[in-house]
Amino acid sequence: MYETDPVTLTAELVRCPSITPADGGALDVLRSLLESAGFECTRVDRGGISNLFARWGEKGHAKTFGFNGHTDVVPLGNPDDWTFDPFGAEIKDGFLYGRGATDMKSAVAAFAAAAVDFVRTTPPDGAVILAITGDEEADAVDGTVALLDWMHAKGEQMSVCLVGEPTSPNHMGEMMKIGRRGSMTAWVTVTGKQGHSAYPHRALNPMPAMARLMDRVSSHELDQGTAHFDPSTLAVLTIDTGNPATNVIPAETRACINIRFNDTHTGAGLSDWLRHEAAAVDAAFGTSTKVEITISGESFITPPGPLSDLVARAVERETGVTPELSTTGGTSDARFVKDHCPVVEFGLVGKTMHAVDERVEVAQIGELKRIYARVLKDYFAT
Repeated sequence: MYETDPVTLTAELVRCPSITPADGGALDVLRSLLESAGFECTRVDRGGISNLFARWGEKGHAKTFGFNGHTDVVPLGNPDDWTFDPFGAEIKDGFLYGRGATDMKSAVAAFAAAAVDFVRTTPPDGAVILAITGDEEADAVDGTVALLDWMHAKGEQMSVCLVGEPTSPNHMGEMMKIGRRGSMTAWVTVTGKQGHSAYPHRALNPMPAMARLMDRVSSHELDQGTAHFDPSTLAVLTIDTGNPATNVIPAETRACINIRFNDTHTGAGLSDWLRHEAAAVDAAFGTSTKVEITISGESFITPPGPLSDLVARAVERETGVTPELSTTGGTSDARFVKDHCPVVEFGLVGKTMHAVDERVEVAQIGELKRIYARVLKDYFAT
């Protein structure tokens, strides 16, 4: 019987210095393993980003299970603050240490190992796809998006998809994601007229206008939440003027806002609202305000149903825990996959992701592989 060790594979991946956007050899490690099990592998690199598409089984099969994940990792911070080599994959007291150990090389190793063993031992009537990117932690423009664009052009299709992001706050199995909030960032520039602080009537101070605008938008209740989402949030991240003088009224000041929004809203609707608020303040103060907006992703929900039930049953059978269906947290590549097929997320406990001494409990890597293996078995058994 085949038994691919996900811990060994995790260690191999962690030893690849894949700080985004570098690949560090991680996709070559996975390609070698997958091709040995009969997966047809294709590099789908775009814009200097490394991506890997792998399929076992018939192209276009009506029953195709997909996994999505990433091998790029965030920067280390100060390497001297780490107890162990960030790319050493050292194991101590039951934990494997290294950048990406939690987010999310362990999950990639777990679903790759589960898929390889599954197709070798019980070849299904269907297909299994792994779509793995090196561009999730950065701009996410040429990663999963590139894979999905290539799949569309080539007629490749996943029926459903499981993203292996860390999903549980404290203990294994407690949470899975069935959706995510939308995210957008606005850069606001308020322009007035520079002048002497002793003669404010000869100037037009942009600072009071900015203060009014930031108060208006931050004190506004966007909504009270929906059936599957908490209330939307708006955070003022910074207000910068860069004025070192004590006798000069500045000509302009800048601020940055981040909004995490639920399915009450769209990015376009919130953009219109922000610009309307800015125009109202300009009318009151005589200033001129420019609002530049980037929408990282829209909110989405995969309604509870066959896919979430399938994953939840597998988690419960392997851990004894029934996962909460959640939409909390930041963005993930599921925001792109949701336009291709139904998608949910399930993975490890995420306590140490992006932290110094990032680590994963070794036992949980094997547990996660067993969960993914059961998901595959149950999906193709129905």
